[in-house]
Amino acid sequence: MGDADRSAIVFDLDDTLYAERAFAFSGFDAVGQVFGDRLGASDLAERMRVLFDTEHRHRVFNVVLDELGVDDPMPIVREMIDAFRKHKPNIRLHVDADRALTRFRPTHKLGIITDGYAVTQHGKVQALGLRSRVDAVIVTDDWGRDYWKPHPRAFEEMERLLCATGTRCSYIADNPSKDFVAPNALGWQTVMIERDDRVHADVNVANGGEPQRRIATLDEL
Repeated sequence: MGDADRSAIVFDLDDTLYAERAFAFSGFDAVGQVFGDRLGASDLAERMRVLFDTEHRHRVFNVVLDELGVDDPMPIVREMIDAFRKHKPNIRLHVDADRALTRFRPTHKLGIITDGYAVTQHGKVQALGLRSRVDAVIVTDDWGRDYWKPHPRAFEEMERLLCATGTRCSYIADNPSKDFVAPNALGWQTVMIERDDRVHADVNVANGGEPQRRIATLDEL
């Protein structure tokens, strides 16, 4: 099969190829190492892990600083966020993701489209060793927040990079509130992976964002 004849499989990153929770906990460990002694809180990372599974998930740093009685916490919150986003993540591919990349590499063109702050997403891609395993990686934040999904630019660019369009492209992702709007509109095949520990399990499906198929593991592809 010639390169021009190969179909394309494009993956989301977070909670598709690896566990987003693992990245969060890795970040909490990094923040705890930097700020634990400074704040006199040896169990800082452990407390943040607990808060991750509460309604305070998006305010973890604010809450722990409030609990510690820190006056004027916002400067420290900003430092914590910076340390979290820039830390070298301790993450690994899901076993089925590793198998899928290996299985499809000889027969398909492979890509990754991921949202999130550029420095963070590039760090994840590097930690997972993905650039050598796919043909193209697009971090939407390289163009700015306006181009995060559901904006179509990344999908149109991926079509150009992989020389495939329409039903010759598939997108596998986890978040129906944003992931599938653009590829559906472009005529791609869309597949939602529903992992038990995914972070975005309770989001609403966007208008035009219903995936065409749902799976529990990438072994079902």
